Amino acid sequence: MSLLVVGLSHRTAPVGVLERAALTGEVPTRLLHDAAATATVAEAALLNTCNRIELYADVDKFHAGVAELSLLLAHHSGVDLEELTSHLYVHYEDRAVHHLFSVACGLDSMVVGEGQILGQLRDALAKAQEEHTAGRGLNELFQQALRVGKRAHSETGIDKAGQSLVTFGLEQVAAGAGEIAGKRALVVGAGSMSSLAAATLVRSGVTDLLIANRTAARAERLVEILGPDAARTLDLAKVPEALADVDLVISCTGAAGVVIKAEDVAAAVALRPADRGPLALLDLAMPRDVDHAVHELDGALLVDLESLSHAHAATPGAGDVDQVTRIVADEVTAFGAAQRAARIAPTVVALRSMASDVVAAELGRLEARLPDLDERSRAEIGQTVRRVVDKLLHAPTVRVKQLAAEPGGASYAEALRELFDLDPAAVHAVSGTPVGGAPQPSAGGTR
Repeated sequence: MSLLVVGLSHRTAPVGVLERAALTGEVPTRLLHDAAATATVAEAALLNTCNRIELYADVDKFHAGVAELSLLLAHHSGVDLEELTSHLYVHYEDRAVHHLFSVACGLDSMVVGEGQILGQLRDALAKAQEEHTAGRGLNELFQQALRVGKRAHSETGIDKAGQSLVTFGLEQVAAGAGEIAGKRALVVGAGSMSSLAAATLVRSGVTDLLIANRTAARAERLVEILGPDAARTLDLAKVPEALADVDLVISCTGAAGVVIKAEDVAAAVALRPADRGPLALLDLAMPRDVDHAVHELDGALLVDLESLSHAHAATPGAGDVDQVTRIVADEVTAFGAAQRAARIAPTVVALRSMASDVVAAELGRLEARLPDLDERSRAEIGQTVRRVVDKLLHAPTVRVKQLAAEPGGASYAEALRELFDLDPAAVHAVSGTPVGGAPQPSAGGTR
């Protein structure tokens, strides 16, 4: 597999660009299918979160792959290719694996060490499997990335280096609007991030929690999970008038436009007694749910992804980050070695199969020439010939496996095929790929 990653994130693009590039509705699915359908791509997966959009693909040509995936990102995001290109990053082969493992460990997150990314990676793989765009290569890669992420969180204190985006956001809210405990709160949205926000608010001691969502059934389901004593539903259309009755609003929907308008917030602030403090709004959506103009309103505090990015950049790094960085480096090396070794296995198997066929043919010829040879002698000769062939093949096959695990090891498999004049069809038959073709679909998510 030749892994290529093309994407943009909070590290390379300002929030304004990320907001315009955000993929919502059915767009991610269409992008995934279009990527998998390009001539250079054998498999594809899409990691689409509030602060990153990344296409992972198994490609047969690097430059063509970069051009095609970049064009698709521009087309589906609606951001002009020339503008988007200046914010894109590209990683290839081992560097692409390193990037994915770093993402899985939370090293590349806005809040370093946050664990939500593991769930998002799991969802990305599940989506690619469901849409039949991920085959054996990406399945193995993403599964390994999830294992690396879990290892980083279990073996180090990376969790202490950062929290979830929700926790970090609430810390920023508390710094500007006072403790969360005792506040009346409203959560707009009922997806994974909103559900996490609601659960966090309940644990933080909010006195009254409202859940509003476009689909009422999902809001009701979330209230059922939290408990009727902890939360209740609110009609989404009544959110503007409810703003005056709450102290904190957390919004994270998949809407394409603004959900909470500045004029509605201004009206709510005007109705609030001065001693209740500012109306705090935490906007975790991409694109934004809360009108950016709320930043300019007296009596309102807006914390959004842009302000969270600036706030986290000012926090000190954790010592465990270095340890996780080493884990990632070791895991990338091990994964690369295993992948390279796996590539030569079909060649070794095909070589031994050819040798077995030669032995069988020669023993058959011997039996035809010496029909009176007794069974014991025939068995002894056969065992001797096989032992000689095994000994002759042992050293080169063991050594070629060792060499293949090193960078550039694929050339040793090619050399072995040339030296022993192996039939390419025999090698590909072992690996399950057609001659000159991409890996065939495997059960569990394929094209």
